[in-house]
Amino acid sequence: MNNSAHPTSAATVGDVVALIEQAYPPELAESWDACGLVCGDPADTVRTVRVALDCTDAVADAAIADGADFLLVHHPPLLRRVTGVPVTHPKGRIIHRLIRAGVALYAAHTSADSARPGVNDRLAEILGVTPGAPLTPVPEGVDPLTATGIGRVGELDTPMTLRGFTARVADRLPATEWGVRAAGDPDQMIRRVAVASGSGDSFLGTVLGLDVDCFVTSDLRHHPVDEHLRAGGCAVVDTAHWASEFPWCAQAADLLGADPRLSASVIDLRTDPWTLHHSSTSAGKDRP
Repeated sequence: MNNSAHPTSAATVGDVVALIEQAYPPELAESWDACGLVCGDPADTVRTVRVALDCTDAVADAAIADGADFLLVHHPPLLRRVTGVPVTHPKGRIIHRLIRAGVALYAAHTSADSARPGVNDRLAEILGVTPGAPLTPVPEGVDPLTATGIGRVGELDTPMTLRGFTARVADRLPATEWGVRAAGDPDQMIRRVAVASGSGDSFLGTVLGLDVDCFVTSDLRHHPVDEHLRAGGCAVVDTAHWASEFPWCAQAADLLGADPRLSASVIDLRTDPWTLHHSSTSAGKDRP
């Protein structure tokens, strides 16, 4: 797949890394994050790139089957408590598989969350929200409308009720078993929206002080949302983590595919871990 005799017109792993890091600069990543090249030789040739949100076994298999030389993912596979990658480890198994097949792996996580355009811009746009200022602090002298940072705040293209906006979120994001749920008055009008792709309950305190009608994010928990609402906070829409971030994959593939040396596309696999969902029964609703 990869070879040591590279034609001058061919791109290398190093070239693709440079393209990624120009769009999603590593310095934008959070201090705890692990963005960057996970495996691969910077000198190896790259012609075929695939993009996915997670590097699961199924994604690795799909990349190899597609003849990919490079796999770009959002979530770093070696982020927490990893001291080795033996083939007997679930993560090590994937890394070994990619190395043996000659597939380089790169993770652009919070670097892509903060960049413009990035994960949060794509989430806002797909929901009809103008991607304005980030939720993270903007340095003095920087235009908030162009500042990098996690989250976006902007106007909704068409004011609608929370009920209608929740339906729009469910309709426009990729389908999952988790679905979409909301907290707040279903008939409240939504005009201004904050979004934070992925797990965003750490921003509930931030949006409490903003002039927004709704906050869209993922992985929300009972107590933080309850306390947010009781403190007078805006309505909240909770999506599946995977659904709020997967739309970025097409953006990243288009970016890399703009290089004439590369063929880039998305591995269209749902890596959301949830496989079943049942609504509560009427009997359950009657219980105290």
